[in-house]
Amino acid sequence: MLDKVKKHLELRLPFVLYLLPNQNKLYGLFQKDDFIYDFKGQSGFVFVSFDDEKHIIPSEGSDFMEEEFSFDSANQTEVLINYSENEKKHFEDIVQKALNSIQNGNFEKVVLSRKIEIEKKIELIETFSRLANRYPTAFRYLFFHPKIGCWMGATPEQLIKVENNHFETVSLAGTHQKNSFEKWSSKEIQEQQIVTDYILDNLHKEVLSVKVSEPFTVEAGSLVHLKTIISGEVHSIENTKNIIQNLHPTPAVCGFPKEKALQFISENENYDRKFYAGYLGLWNEEEASANLFVNLRCLEVEENKINIYVGCGITGESNPENEFFETEHKSQIMKSIL
Repeated sequence: MLDKVKKHLELRLPFVLYLLPNQNKLYGLFQKDDFIYDFKGQSGFVFVSFDDEKHIIPSEGSDFMEEEFSFDSANQTEVLINYSENEKKHFEDIVQKALNSIQNGNFEKVVLSRKIEIEKKIELIETFSRLANRYPTAFRYLFFHPKIGCWMGATPEQLIKVENNHFETVSLAGTHQKNSFEKWSSKEIQEQQIVTDYILDNLHKEVLSVKVSEPFTVEAGSLVHLKTIISGEVHSIENTKNIIQNLHPTPAVCGFPKEKALQFISENENYDRKFYAGYLGLWNEEEASANLFVNLRCLEVEENKINIYVGCGITGESNPENEFFETEHKSQIMKSIL
């Protein structure tokens, strides 16, 4: 499969490699032309931007491969790379502005993000291999399209999984360093509850039944998050499409109410999120199945530069400096594999 990847990179042809959570099988889908296919429900690997630009590497006409992935012992060290005080102040100013808007009743929550640029040229396969080794519980991928870009990531967040009319999605929010975590604050519990309530509100028209777990703590690399599993029965593949359209972008990556949070993001972040906080994964129209993930913990590879995208949820109890350091800790996940 690596020979196939090298050939596709030389010919500048699109491909995707991916490993499902807790699995060591590497899958590859290799497109035979460099056309940009828009996702309209056909089967394949879906790649959707934050602002809902939908692309796909289609199964039809592409080569599919699978191989066992051999794991090396992963180096667990994390080194804090220095940040600039200007960046810190800029982000804290936006967080404070968001807090003022929350206090004025404009919205309950907004998710703010940063793009961290690192001048560096990387070896793609070697870096992706480290990423796959390091985060076995995440959905790991490497996506290349000469006209769209090159991205890789290890996301802990399922958007939706559907199989035999059974669906499962998650509400994930709140972040702590695993080694210093004691308990969840009321701010984090509230932030996660907003996501859960939003998902439930958007499901009820499309599903036959819903089951909601109690919130519980999950590990993602060196971080922990608060998670609720929401599952049940969905009517049809059309209802699945409606659910995805209604959910994206969820309060976990955007905010609540959605429209006002989106407006604040577009007016204040001052950069294009592109595919960060979009979604990606497998869609099978024939089997009416889907396995889609939110594109978090990701980076974009340019010629001599890496862009790391990280964000955090802002609610009325947020502290600007704490939120900045949350984004720094999240960025370590990607920095540590470079």
